[in-house]
Amino acid sequence: MEREPIAQVGLVVAAVAVSAIGPKSYGTWALEVAPIFIALPILVFTHRRFPLTRLTRWLIVGHALVLALGGHYTYAEVPIGFRVRDLFDLQRNPYDRFAHVVQGFVPAIVVRELLLRRTPLRPGRWLFALVTATCLGVSAAYELIEWAGAVIGGESAEDFLGTQGDVWDSQWDMLLALLGALGAQLALGRVHDRQVSRMPMTKLSVP
Repeated sequence: MEREPIAQVGLVVAAVAVSAIGPKSYGTWALEVAPIFIALPILVFTHRRFPLTRLTRWLIVGHALVLALGGHYTYAEVPIGFRVRDLFDLQRNPYDRFAHVVQGFVPAIVVRELLLRRTPLRPGRWLFALVTATCLGVSAAYELIEWAGAVIGGESAEDFLGTQGDVWDSQWDMLLALLGALGAQLALGRVHDRQVSRMPMTKLSVP
């Protein structure tokens, strides 16, 4: 494995290890960082056969850092979120909202890459629509997981939900993930196309 991917794995492992030191709740921490424990081994073991673009790898690292920080403090109590709340006179800690934008932004590029490299789809309206729908579906599935956690769990599940008293929290979460998915494709689509065109198992031609 090349140096940069190794450094990226090391950064994620270090972030998760630090986040595990004295979190507010180990139950909440486990729920929040579970996607990292699932995704990281898959990415490591498939790297030689299917290496991801540099852009996609760094976005995944960023998403992992967001999850690790939220797992340590819980999303409703991340300190930087309180600073933003006070600065803009908001009603709640916005870190949870930010995390759900990321939940749409990063998976959009991951899904986009998989579709471009493993299917006949090319950049265009169909790809844009399918990536968007997939990310919205992932967000909705995550809300169902949160609901199941609330039914099964206790205090840790309440922290995991992080609704902060908003009855429309789930709807806001899905909307923000949708906006994140749209934003990622609009902002990074061309850059991503160029990187994908240079990857193996890709027939994409980009000027």
